[in-house]
Amino acid sequence: MHQEQPNNPLHGIKLETIVVELQQHYGWDGLAERVPVNCFINDPSVKSSLKFLRKTPWARDRVEALYVATFHRSNPWKT
Repeated sequence: MHQEQPNNPLHGIKLETIVVELQQHYGWDGLAERVPVNCFINDPSVKSSLKFLRKTPWARDRVEALYVATFHRSNPWKT
């Protein structure tokens, strides 16, 4: 059962949107510097990144945290 998450800045945002917007903002090299995972380093693509991130919760958490820190400046999670 899904619950509403009005305070979650990622609520309703697809993982694909997160990856695409971060890639457009930082480029693949910038993403690889911030989240050093193979899907951003070797022959990166949105498709391969999504496949990896969906299977790797710790990496997805880091990418989502980067998205929040980058695009939600007034969020309470940002340090």
